[in-house]
Amino acid sequence: MTGSLVNAEIDQILHHERLGRIGCYANGKVYVVPTTYAYDGKYIYGHSREGQKIEMMRKNPNICFQIDSMEDMANWKSVIVQGVYQELMGAAGEEAMELFMKKLELNTAGDKSVSSHGMVQFHHDEQSVVKTVVYRILVLEKTGRYEKTLY
Repeated sequence: MTGSLVNAEIDQILHHERLGRIGCYANGKVYVVPTTYAYDGKYIYGHSREGQKIEMMRKNPNICFQIDSMEDMANWKSVIVQGVYQELMGAAGEEAMELFMKKLELNTAGDKSVSSHGMVQFHHDEQSVVKTVVYRILVLEKTGRYEKTLY
């Protein structure tokens, strides 16, 4: 059986999962990349080093975000978010990183396989060797689908 998820189910998935995919478009090119994230009910928070994804989202802040929750090939849920990229700096960026780290700690307690991806060092100093860009995605629209076996 397949169907649509209701808003509460969509939010539950967004709050529970920690890996999603950002889809962005700029200069005639579509780019989809996995990323860890935190969700607070209004925004999806993330961070990245400077690169293609950040450059594309700066040029075109309209993005798509996708999350899967999968038991097996016949039992899954998928959420699609349409949103707007917003870069965070200074105190807002530091608060977003704290939320992000707290979310990751809750979901990875005891998981030694989780990579830091540079999360420990949040640099908002332009002269830093490694510049971490902290961002949020304003959620404009959420949809979800599921498949579930009945036996």
